Amino acid sequence: MRAAIILGLGCSPKELKPFQTVEGAVADNIEWRMGMPASREEADVILIFGGDGTVHRHLGQLVRLGLPVLVVAAGSGNDFARALGLGRVRDSVAAWRKFCSSLHAPRADEFRMIDLGVITPLDSAGESSDPRDSRYFCCVAGVGLDGEASRRANRLPRWLRGHGGYVVSLVPTIFSFAPVGVKVLVAAGNDESDRPDESWIARSDRPTILAAFANTPVYGGGMRIAPRARMDDGLFDVCVVGAVDRMRLLRLFPTVYSGNHLSIPEVEYFQAGRVRVETDRSLDVYADGEYVCRTPVEVAVQRTALKVVTL
Repeated sequence: MRAAIILGLGCSPKELKPFQTVEGAVADNIEWRMGMPASREEADVILIFGGDGTVHRHLGQLVRLGLPVLVVAAGSGNDFARALGLGRVRDSVAAWRKFCSSLHAPRADEFRMIDLGVITPLDSAGESSDPRDSRYFCCVAGVGLDGEASRRANRLPRWLRGHGGYVVSLVPTIFSFAPVGVKVLVAAGNDESDRPDESWIARSDRPTILAAFANTPVYGGGMRIAPRARMDDGLFDVCVVGAVDRMRLLRLFPTVYSGNHLSIPEVEYFQAGRVRVETDRSLDVYADGEYVCRTPVEVAVQRTALKVVTL
């Protein structure tokens, strides 16, 4: 078996050792290579060591290759790994052991096919730009407060980013970010594969603090912004937070960690397979903690886009 290894920022080859020493004859005969393979013929599986940002930056190539991917939580933000049940390195080692043991006797649960999000920038007329500008994301895309907090968090030292950096950045952002008019339009039929007339229905249109489009329940280091989200249902969970007094928003902030923010009157929560986001003024769009583009954008689900190795 041939395994390709991708190391994120701050990772080193020594972190591969627990996977190289896993028991089993199959694992003992693995051919290891560093870097993203150029084609499916060069590898059988890809191990990616890093956080959400590392996964995000390689998603386009991972989708193109279509190979099984094992994520090892080794970054400053590991929400994607947590969503897959791989929040600790030992979880990924256990998943790797299971994968190696099943190579000669494939099972139905050998892999899991999950959805990904796709963000496409739009021009002023609402037309899609060059498809090559589209970007995949695995966790959550957001505009508003989230984008500004992510921008600040990315300026922090890596250690601090991995130990509550998003929260450290979010608290002051609450006092500096003013609500912006945000319109979220849902594709008619609520299905990204059904495009007979390209008609859109306004689902939310009001002054907004935050609009998030979630493929996973958590982001920002464990905040349950979309507690009902699933990675294999072909839909986003959309969470729109309207204008809230800043002091009240600060008091309500802890409820995001339990998912109880959904009971707040200013919060809208719904599902959609494809949306367009228009704002009164152009806002940064962030996904998986990484800058993507500026509004307006179209956000869509690509079903069963990624094959992942899980427990």
